[in-house]
Amino acid sequence: MSFFRFLPIALLSLTLACKKNSTPPAPPPPAPPSATTFKNPLLPVGPDPWVYRKDNTYYYMSTTGGDITIRKTAKMSELASGVSTVVWTPQQAGINQRDLWAPELYFFDGKWYIYYSADPFCCAGHRVHVLENASADPTTGTWVYKGRIASPNQDLWAIDGTVLEQNGKRYLIWSGHEIEATGEQRLYISEMSNPWTLVGPRVQLSKPDYSWETNGDPDVNEGPEILKHGDKTFLVYSASHCSTDDYALGMLTASSTADPMLASSWTKTPTPVFTKNPEGQAYGPGHNGFFQSKDGTEDWIIYHANPNPNRGCGNERSPRIQKFTWNADGTPNFGTPVALSTELKKPSGE
Repeated sequence: MSFFRFLPIALLSLTLACKKNSTPPAPPPPAPPSATTFKNPLLPVGPDPWVYRKDNTYYYMSTTGGDITIRKTAKMSELASGVSTVVWTPQQAGINQRDLWAPELYFFDGKWYIYYSADPFCCAGHRVHVLENASADPTTGTWVYKGRIASPNQDLWAIDGTVLEQNGKRYLIWSGHEIEATGEQRLYISEMSNPWTLVGPRVQLSKPDYSWETNGDPDVNEGPEILKHGDKTFLVYSASHCSTDDYALGMLTASSTADPMLASSWTKTPTPVFTKNPEGQAYGPGHNGFFQSKDGTEDWIIYHANPNPNRGCGNERSPRIQKFTWNADGTPNFGTPVALSTELKKPSGE
């Protein structure tokens, strides 16, 4: 009886000794590395894309038509997973309630500002409007309507407002009409006394001069955007009508210390700097913006394009990004719109 009583104990001791002296189990395999590439488009829909970076956050906006929406992300290549917030919806009884286009977000003097185009009756009355928000995060707090921003003596049809900071001053640049009875769109500039007020005259910087700027009807220069590099300031704009597959980017160049209110400070590049790539499903590439990679070592362009021909100004225009380089003379080299099937390396630092 005593032999069988102690046999289980002896077997248990032997089992524990074997486990102690045996080879430990192999560790679990490491997790697969995160993806290092992405493909365009970033979203299925997104005309007139815009990106603004503050600290480690990117804020993305595009034309939605009926409201102002901000999508925030820490990684531009993962924009689709970013949180999207409707931050402002206009009052239908107001003067800015319809066809909201091309919003742009800025942080000036401790507050956030949004510049956007809107129309009270559909199309003929478009003007640039301004919203203000004192919150630290532009997707929170209250956006306050500051009013229409326009030249005091030349308050005409206007869209696509963007801001240039140069020589310690701020300027609004936009696309507008020379007179009421015209459809042609030209680029204008005016000095700002504060983020919602223009002072002095408006000055014309560009009008459709070349054949590549006059495809479609009417002739168009629009979507002005500022890019700075070294001792130069570039104004990259969209040319020809968005209804055509030949919507493309043009460029003006000025010294970084020049007076931007002087038309003579700017030189127009006679050929487009970014055009369609039918083989890559990029028709009518344009209305762009710029941003840097998270570590600040790379320059990137964001733009919209149609994946198929003859789609015009609709919601098939999707936002795409790609890295660009610089020529020996200090001008940007945007290359060709990359194909939708192309694997692109994520922006450096992501």
